Amino acid sequence: MIIDCHGHFTTAPPALGEWRTRQIRAFEESGARISPDELHIGDDEIRSAIENGQLKLQTERGTDLTLFSPGAGKMAHHYGDERTSLDWSRVSNDLISRVCGLFPERFVGVCQLPQSPGDALAVSVRNSVAELERCVEELGFVGCLLNPDPSDGYYQAPPLTDRVYYPLYEKMVELDVPAMIHVAMSRNPAMQGTCAHYLAGDTAAFMQLCMSDLFKDFPTLKLILPHGGGAVPYHWGRYRGVMQDQGRPPLEESILPNVHFDTCVYHRRGMQLLLDVLPARNVLFASEMIGAVRSVDPETGRRFDDTKYTIDSLDGLSEADRQAVFGGNALRVFARLEGVLKSRAAAAQVKEHQK
Repeated sequence: MIIDCHGHFTTAPPALGEWRTRQIRAFEESGARISPDELHIGDDEIRSAIENGQLKLQTERGTDLTLFSPGAGKMAHHYGDERTSLDWSRVSNDLISRVCGLFPERFVGVCQLPQSPGDALAVSVRNSVAELERCVEELGFVGCLLNPDPSDGYYQAPPLTDRVYYPLYEKMVELDVPAMIHVAMSRNPAMQGTCAHYLAGDTAAFMQLCMSDLFKDFPTLKLILPHGGGAVPYHWGRYRGVMQDQGRPPLEESILPNVHFDTCVYHRRGMQLLLDVLPARNVLFASEMIGAVRSVDPETGRRFDDTKYTIDSLDGLSEADRQAVFGGNALRVFARLEGVLKSRAAAAQVKEHQK
């Protein structure tokens, strides 16, 4: 099974964005709330969005399953207050759950967390614990997105290793689910979103982890850095050297048992570097489809985000490593995934027998 661990519902029906616009405007103008009950999206709208978008490309590229989350840039945690973020996260996650219900063989949910910056951070972490538990135990999700910068481009929060996040990590360990560390939009004009803010966020989060003892406190915590880890593979020697200068353990001991990287790297030499520098067991197949880049690469004639094609073109990747990257690692890191798939298969068999 080929499992894409990084997909977003970037083609969601327009009604979702319209509800969000109304929510933000109402709060900013008067502090009013817009009820989630005012959002109406039919199943046919969801089917159309998926069948003409993600599902079509899955079929064309030969991938089987996508771990599916709300649009990362649209998380936009800086808007409103902690209640604004909670309502938005629940609406977004419920929509992902409906996608998974309509296409159970092709999508499994990964949830957005209701984070907020500033003084609301601690409260929003507690809300994130509750929303993660709801999504995992009630909706069958297998992971979450964790934003290292809920101020959206200004880094006005403590590092992810701060104890304010510990209640969330405790719940993640209890539920045995990983987090993909993924920034949202950038409202900082000096930080373009997908090529600056995203990759800088990955790199900054990696360094936060390197300079901490987080994994001594949570030895089974699992985190994923998207977009190939930002600058990490290219500057692996720098990170190794700084850790050595500071008397910290080698990265192979202190980081790699807990941190994984995805393959959202959109050219062959970059992908080759990723898999040359990092052990294959630390790399999970992903495309970010449909996401940051949607056009065709004139050098290959394939879409930039067709990362399966790029991996298939690599030299020196053993068959065992290829299978691990394409699916085995996802089943290990997302520990609940196999159980969810078996449960769905059993439910499908019962439904078939009842016909």
